[in-house]
Amino acid sequence: MCKKVIVVLLFLIVLPTSEALSQIKCVDAEGEAIIVNNDIPSAKAEAIARAKWSAVEQVVGVEVKAQSVVQNMALVDDAVSKNIRGFVAGYKLLQQENRKDTMWVRINACIEPTKAKDAISSLALNNSVVVFIPAKKPGGIREEYEETNILSENLIGRLTEQGYTVVDVAPTHTLEAKEVENAIKSGNFLTLRSLVYKFLSNILLIGKIDYAISTKKGEGIGYGISMPFNNVTVRLTYRIIARDNTGKMVILTSGTEEGKGLAAGVEDAVASGMKELSQKMTPVILEKVSRYIKGVAKKVQVKVTGVSDMSTNFEVKEILQNIAWVTNVEDKGLGEFIVSYPENSVYLANSIGQKGNFKIIDFSPYSITVAYQR
Repeated sequence: MCKKVIVVLLFLIVLPTSEALSQIKCVDAEGEAIIVNNDIPSAKAEAIARAKWSAVEQVVGVEVKAQSVVQNMALVDDAVSKNIRGFVAGYKLLQQENRKDTMWVRINACIEPTKAKDAISSLALNNSVVVFIPAKKPGGIREEYEETNILSENLIGRLTEQGYTVVDVAPTHTLEAKEVENAIKSGNFLTLRSLVYKFLSNILLIGKIDYAISTKKGEGIGYGISMPFNNVTVRLTYRIIARDNTGKMVILTSGTEEGKGLAAGVEDAVASGMKELSQKMTPVILEKVSRYIKGVAKKVQVKVTGVSDMSTNFEVKEILQNIAWVTNVEDKGLGEFIVSYPENSVYLANSIGQKGNFKIIDFSPYSITVAYQR
């Protein structure tokens, strides 16, 4: 009896461990870093950090590389090195090479996917908008959808003009029109959440465009008169979804809108209707996205050394105000500012560091210390 109890207890202890281990994925990945002042150990550590991040990208399926999000990788590497401790279960150095001015490594890293997704999401951009609005193709026997169309292209163009980072999902073939329709109807955010992780974005614009021929060309409309054109109604069903500070998906807005089109051919009538629809929808979407970004802006304390007079203080304040996505700069004294910024503060620090006159001394999520040189 005692032996049976011991066996059952051992089984209960081993089972959760086995389940946890089954979730870990091990992959090979490479990393490279520049050797500065012959400091090979530091370059090796940085190369390994990048290799770990590359492994995470493979396991989670990230489409947007960290390098393309932030140009100056020093701060990202720092952020990654702090986060990767939690979701890289372990790694083994397989190979390393000193290639003149760079250090290259290959590792085998074991990643916990769930924790990795959470860590990656911390680097997502609030001003990045994922767009996917397929449109029903005119004509044809079976129901087909075009993933790239007049409305989606116009929207992407206008969002880009406003300075947003726009990810067009259509070329990646990661979603189909049916999936979008089901997601809108059911409110199931699992598929949509995976898109947010995949493209390091916090805003998702999804929709579906259908059309109906209200009056066909040649059809009688009374008094012996025949319709000279095809009269088409184009209808958009859409949702704008964002992720709040807790990571929860929330609906910013949803609805339907329609446009009318007249033309001799059905395709031309649909195109005309989509142009009208685009003119109606673009201002609405821009306003909703802009309001969301202003609402998520947080206060970051920026301390600047080397500021000894009001003239220099004004000069620094002006530089900070001209940084992309900075919504407000409050002057708290010589060299002390409170900056309103909607993104992860690592991007703000990176933008300040790229100005040339500044050197980052210390960085934390809510405080940045920099040295200023005229």
